[in-house]
Amino acid sequence: MSVNPAFLNEKIAFEHLDVEWREDEGTVWCGMNPHPRPCFNPGMLAELNGLSASFKRFGMTRESLLDRPQFVVFSSHAPGIFNLGGDLGLFKRLIAANDRQGLEQYAVACIDAVHRVSNGYDLPLTTISLVQGTALGGGMEGALAANVVVAERGVQMGLPEVMFNLFPGMGAFSFLSRRLGPQEAERVILSGKIWKAEELHQMGLVDILAEPGHGEAAVSNFIAQSQRKSPNSMIAMQQVRKTVNPVTYQELKDIALIWVDAAMRLRERDLKIMERLVRSQDKVSARMPLARAG
Repeated sequence: MSVNPAFLNEKIAFEHLDVEWREDEGTVWCGMNPHPRPCFNPGMLAELNGLSASFKRFGMTRESLLDRPQFVVFSSHAPGIFNLGGDLGLFKRLIAANDRQGLEQYAVACIDAVHRVSNGYDLPLTTISLVQGTALGGGMEGALAANVVVAERGVQMGLPEVMFNLFPGMGAFSFLSRRLGPQEAERVILSGKIWKAEELHQMGLVDILAEPGHGEAAVSNFIAQSQRKSPNSMIAMQQVRKTVNPVTYQELKDIALIWVDAAMRLRERDLKIMERLVRSQDKVSARMPLARAG
């Protein structure tokens, strides 16, 4: 693949995302660092949805990526946290203001992001989630959107939206049902349970289980093996997976609009529970140093 030497192993710092191009392994590493809370705020979503421009800058095009398997890895720079999910503070303000349009705009930005991750930004890419800390709600949805999920032992993941009388509407059912079947997907969502990575690995939701502190090494090993063993098969199987059982944009949007309708029906009691969760996120953020790569 022809790449401008100036871009080899280059790091690009956005406001909520750190992007590193590792040309030697053909991988873009994206470290999430949203603030003030480790959630999918609008700024974070805009940067995720704008990654295609960075890929183009690195010389990653549909034609150039057919030489060997290429990857995009999503991790977190927030210690102990992958992502705590949707911007609950924003949800509460929009619902209280009866701003359905604003809530729909946020929901569409979310599905834009998960759809891009799911289909490899419309390129022959394999996307990988590296979960080294807690992933809740939209954080778990975001992790499951990737083609490959790597998680360290002991990490907790869950969909707690039922706590405040809602459901995870940004891809959870779509991604879970592809891996577990629709009935089991519904059971997982309605349980509201927080799962350990080991349990999710047994269920087939985590593809690679790594020892604590060794998640990045596990990802690098997977990438190296994929490029060394039958790379043409790997590239072809990407296309097969997307052809046989695609998660379409329309499916994600239809479900997201159902989520918006459900959110607008929340009662004051539900919003108070949501507010308590916002305060919990704030406490976590206050204990967490602002992490920046590079």
